[in-house]
Amino acid sequence: MTNLETFSDLANQPVEGFKPKPTRLTDEQVEALNPLWTSADAGVKIGLWECTPGRFTADRSEMAEYCHIISGSATVTNLSDGTSRDIKAGDLLVLPKGWLGEWVIHTHMRKLYFLSNS
Repeated sequence: MTNLETFSDLANQPVEGFKPKPTRLTDEQVEALNPLWTSADAGVKIGLWECTPGRFTADRSEMAEYCHIISGSATVTNLSDGTSRDIKAGDLLVLPKGWLGEWVIHTHMRKLYFLSNS
């Protein structure tokens, strides 16, 4: 049986358990997750993520990521060609499978993430 799931008020859903960001380049940068849904084969993952200001690296070798920015602002840089984009609340960011880059979080950020291995 296929179930329909809905999630509302994403700006106020709890995100708890802040821990040091493993790929941080800035001391004391922390992040937290609230996984909302994972497909049976774990090929798709959807959830909320928050991170404090600072700089970190990101590797999307295994999965593409689609990010809807709920709050905060950042600059995201593609390490392969040096291009960067400024993102803020309301923006949608697409990081294709194989992307390698760096984030600089300017103000505390919350995003809805959608990871896909296809």
